[in-house]
Amino acid sequence: MFRPSKLALAITASASMGFCLPAPGFAQDSSAALTAAEQAQIERIEITATRRVASQTTPAAVTNLATSEQLPGLRIDAAELLGGIAGIQSDSRANYAQDTRITMRGFGARSAFGVRGVLLRLDGVPLSMPDGQAQTSSILLDEADNVQVIRGPLAAIYGNAAGGVIHWRSLTPRATATQLDLMAGGNDARRAFLQHDWVGDDKALRLAGATFSTDGPRPHNSAERHQVAARWYQDLSDSTRLVVRLDNNNAPLLQDPSSLTPAAWREDPTQTVERAFTFNTRKRIHHQQASVSLEHESAAQAADISAWRGWRDVEQYLPFPGADLNGDGAVIDLRRDFTGIDANYHLRLPNLPDWQLSTGLQLAEQNDRRYGYVNNFGVRGEVRRNDDGSVQTESAYALLQWQPQSNWQVMTGVRYNQADFQVDDYFIIPENPDDSGSASMQQLSWMLGVNYAISDQWSVFISRGNGFETPTLTELAYRNNGTGLNTELGPATNQQWEIGSKWRSDRVQAALTLFHIDTANEIVVDQSNDGRTTYTNAEQTSREGLELSVAADLAEQWSTRASATYTDARYSDGARLPGVARQQAYWQLRWQPAVATRVQLVGEYRGNVAANDSNDVFAPAHTLWHVAVQQQWRYDGLQLQPWLKIHNLTDRDYVGSVVVNQGSGRAFEPGVGRELQVGVSLNYLW
Repeated sequence: MFRPSKLALAITASASMGFCLPAPGFAQDSSAALTAAEQAQIERIEITATRRVASQTTPAAVTNLATSEQLPGLRIDAAELLGGIAGIQSDSRANYAQDTRITMRGFGARSAFGVRGVLLRLDGVPLSMPDGQAQTSSILLDEADNVQVIRGPLAAIYGNAAGGVIHWRSLTPRATATQLDLMAGGNDARRAFLQHDWVGDDKALRLAGATFSTDGPRPHNSAERHQVAARWYQDLSDSTRLVVRLDNNNAPLLQDPSSLTPAAWREDPTQTVERAFTFNTRKRIHHQQASVSLEHESAAQAADISAWRGWRDVEQYLPFPGADLNGDGAVIDLRRDFTGIDANYHLRLPNLPDWQLSTGLQLAEQNDRRYGYVNNFGVRGEVRRNDDGSVQTESAYALLQWQPQSNWQVMTGVRYNQADFQVDDYFIIPENPDDSGSASMQQLSWMLGVNYAISDQWSVFISRGNGFETPTLTELAYRNNGTGLNTELGPATNQQWEIGSKWRSDRVQAALTLFHIDTANEIVVDQSNDGRTTYTNAEQTSREGLELSVAADLAEQWSTRASATYTDARYSDGARLPGVARQQAYWQLRWQPAVATRVQLVGEYRGNVAANDSNDVFAPAHTLWHVAVQQQWRYDGLQLQPWLKIHNLTDRDYVGSVVVNQGSGRAFEPGVGRELQVGVSLNYLW
């Protein structure tokens, strides 16, 4: 019988994170065959593959959450899987051409599209590019069974990221089964997900696919996306496993309705700017990725190595002509390929049971073939840019853990990162000279943390570290004046302190963390004009705040989960960093009157958000309410699970995200009004 590898539940400094937290009494596994023991609530982190340590003994702010704890939904927005996690701000743009923006402790708010400043992984394989850029739309969100979030100094050991690490994990196939999910929502949104697992004696195969389309909540807001994936799991021996992953994600049409000025948003948040129609603003994305992972585990040591290669084609039409000969055009044609290898080794000597060592090496490379054309009212015109950019990264780490006494845990680590950028310019005319250039960035990052267990239920920790973040190749691509590589944009470094306390009993789990971060040369938005964004280094920024999270069983049928985050992020002149909410709060109440029935009520609060450096434009604070009902029936091998959700129950007008330092004044991206979503999941165990 095929056995899921224990390494799938390992946590290492290379971000091989794992955690299992099935919802009590509510089956979520695609095989529809979880045992009672598997459905019991479990929480553990494996610092190596051979030693399990309760999460409250780790000297870091680490959150583990089963995705089944979230509300049901269409699974088209990564924010659906991150709700209520302290320290995370997920900006749902309701604009499928720009993707979800994820901010952690204020890092990542600069992102004009996708994710910056936060590392993303799925099953140990990086979703972030070698330069740090990531797109959450490139993965099947249905796959994720749990998510682990690492904040603070420990995240510095994971590489080129200032804010932290988000690691999604999927369930390894356990039985031959078929799953079909059919979903629908407002604005003619439709989505279907199909997955089949086949399990043999020493192997397993998973095939999955999804298709999604919508008209969007605003005019010129349509989207279409198709995704397919294949996974092959092979036990080579009792201690060694091979995993092959293939992904193909195609979004042939993602219309961009653009953001609105504050005045236009107050007048009618469902309108679309005229420029979107005039220049037919839109994006097309095709993302492909393949990876191979080899995992080995024995009593005293473990090792894993992953290699990946991917391709990403992007075509985007911006809302202006871009005809200037010394400009970059307004039609972006980007052809990217990326590759990498990550190797890790974990050791625990039998004669030194209180010591554990993890080491690793990562090599990665990214190449961007970028063209720019005139946007001739929605039609590609003459060329205005033609260059070839590349980034090569090399990093190595070591993480040491020591338990001098049963109630003390010490963790320290170091990581060296080097990134080399190169751009070769092929569009050379008198008005547009040769803009070729290169840049090299390197840094030694480190962390030290100590945890003290006051009792079996209560522990406290303190940690300190230095982090490092380079700009992405896209952020280096533009300058305010002229064309070519922005060689004046350099890396950011930060110094972090973190102190926290964790409590865990049979009925209550709670964590409180205070943090302080000083950053030199913070990478921030300089100017953003009609979709083209330039960046600069801020001299000094600071962040301080606290994060509180609580989960509790209130009664036999009632439970709750809540979090609150306060982040005071400022420039050295006292101005607030744009894009960062100072206050956030989340509350979920769950009623489960029967094993097969669940009702959830969620409230979300976000404080006001500055939209620019001058702090004269703010998106107002808002509170949203959502409610969902799920039911489950079983008939022999068939499991039927319908659900219903009402998003934004009170139909509140709110700003889902801001465009930082938008020169045109169109800084508000409207959130979605009241919306009914329904779905049904069918699982058949063969």
